[in-house]
Amino acid sequence: MGEFISSTTSVPETGSVPRHVAIIMDGNGRWAKKRYLPRVAGHRRGVEAVREAVKACIERGVEYLTLFAFSSENWRRPPEEVSFLMQLFLRSLEQELGKLDANGIRFRVVGDLTPFDPRIVEHIRRGEELTAKNTRLTLTVAANYGGRWDVLQAVNRCREADPRAPITEECIARYLSMSYAPEPDLFIRTGGEQRVSNFLLWQLAYSEFYFTDALWPDFNAQSLDEAFASYRRRERRFGRTSEQLLQGEAVKQAS
Repeated sequence: MGEFISSTTSVPETGSVPRHVAIIMDGNGRWAKKRYLPRVAGHRRGVEAVREAVKACIERGVEYLTLFAFSSENWRRPPEEVSFLMQLFLRSLEQELGKLDANGIRFRVVGDLTPFDPRIVEHIRRGEELTAKNTRLTLTVAANYGGRWDVLQAVNRCREADPRAPITEECIARYLSMSYAPEPDLFIRTGGEQRVSNFLLWQLAYSEFYFTDALWPDFNAQSLDEAFASYRRRERRFGRTSEQLLQGEAVKQAS
């Protein structure tokens, strides 16, 4: 896991601004339906909301932003919608990678990329290489991603690394697809649904959850501030008592 601390083995540092925000961007289709538009119009507007979220996170000091763009279960959607999403993903990569690099943003994609068009994979790899040294924000897009897939592939990689060794939490964490990032401090889901939907199942163990009825195309900087305000009201104990938190704060202030 490198420099990052597992929330189940140690207590990570926390602050008033979440270091890592993970978002399920839900509600594009319903946003379009409310306006008597085709679902694809909602997906187009959703890309604009992504730009706004990236900008707002940078301005507020977030270091990692992870977006659930396409789950391993989304292949079950109508073929024409899946086809459009793939085209939109490719077009967004073509248009945005240079801008991400110019703004100091590191770009990563996690998930099983084998079913994707080779052109998409090529753009993803090129974007990751182009932005590898950027440090302003790490933007991760989860594409054909599933939390169970992630844990399973990590377990298999542990077994391959040393078939005789026991599989430990430390080993699994090392081989998870997002081992380069700290665990999310804040998980946001738009669109009114209140479930994790197979997203970052391992990594969300001690994340704070925030659900909003706002549809993703309507989610903006003010919406993010409301989520952060809710986050700041949480008491992040990581298994400890409130009294222990107060004692810890007193020690910090005295030192």
